[in-house]
Amino acid sequence: MSLEFRYLNEEEMIQAGVKDMARCITAMEDMFILLNKEDYRMGGENANEHGIRVSFPKTTTIEGMPTHKPDFRFMAMPAYLGGRFKMFGIKSYGSNPDNIKKELPRSILMMSLMDATTGAPIAYMSANILSAMRTGATCGLGAKHLSVKTSKVVAIIGPGTMSRYTMEAFVEAQPTIETVKIKGRGQANIERFIDFCKSEFPGIKNYVVCDTLEDVCNDADIVFYGTTNAAKYEDNPTVKKAWLKKGALVVAASALLVDTEFLSDSGVKLISDNYKMYDGWGSGQPLPTQKNVSTLLGMGFYDAVTEGRISRDSITEIGEILCNEKPGRDSEDQIILYAVGGMPIEDVAWANDVYDVAVEKGIGTVLKVWNQPEL
Repeated sequence: MSLEFRYLNEEEMIQAGVKDMARCITAMEDMFILLNKEDYRMGGENANEHGIRVSFPKTTTIEGMPTHKPDFRFMAMPAYLGGRFKMFGIKSYGSNPDNIKKELPRSILMMSLMDATTGAPIAYMSANILSAMRTGATCGLGAKHLSVKTSKVVAIIGPGTMSRYTMEAFVEAQPTIETVKIKGRGQANIERFIDFCKSEFPGIKNYVVCDTLEDVCNDADIVFYGTTNAAKYEDNPTVKKAWLKKGALVVAASALLVDTEFLSDSGVKLISDNYKMYDGWGSGQPLPTQKNVSTLLGMGFYDAVTEGRISRDSITEIGEILCNEKPGRDSEDQIILYAVGGMPIEDVAWANDVYDVAVEKGIGTVLKVWNQPEL
């Protein structure tokens, strides 16, 4: 029996609709519903691993061996997603902040889709845009289901590539947005982000560049943290309740440090994309895991639960909200913290839908694995 798979380069992924944010948000909603129904599997014994990372030493005497630095990592992220997808996939990537010196993106990603029963390859595709889209859409569905109605002001901390895709999802979810406040580390990134928004979102009228985290958070309906990890843990960004207006939604898809008093405040609601993932990361690791494992907000939730500062029941899963098992926003004044950590089932969901369009429209190159297997 002959075996073939479809290869999609980045241009072909765009032709197949990988940039369709509305459809991507829908795919993420479908994925979170399946997550809540436990119709999925990720890596590890608990089936909730973010991925498998190859670690490198801080120093080495071996010629050519890479050494550790912030945001330098090589990972494989396998997952199965059921429901309408019924697909197995693996996203693989290498990330090196020095790539910019070679005129390359910091991270270079590829996605494989395989038949979930036979393991036969189905597709191999460029995944930089796919990965950015699924993260942006995951944040955007938070804005859709958790932010106050007719949100008008968005704060962006870290105006890089991820924030551009997330901004697109925010505008898709809340088209009433008219003001963007920005806090960045470099003027060039800030200017690129503003230029992007002006070209893509003509409905946005005002741009405000802020010098401090407090200033950027003030008066924002939606606050997004999308910075890369700081070299020193203590230098990672934070947020305080006093900086936020009533009803603010804080979405964190990167490093964010939050103190105990804020997490345990009765006027603050904690929402996770998948608490089991953070619980799996933290198990057996020294506390605080947010310092020793990951600076993601979800690890801060895990630390607070493990140390007895908050109860596990105080954290709501976004899937529970989408399945109408629990409410999202309890009041217009409630502040919400939404933790986004990234999961390979997100990649499988969006890759599957883009692949379906590629097949329908005949996009990509069909490559042969064999006419008849030798083994």
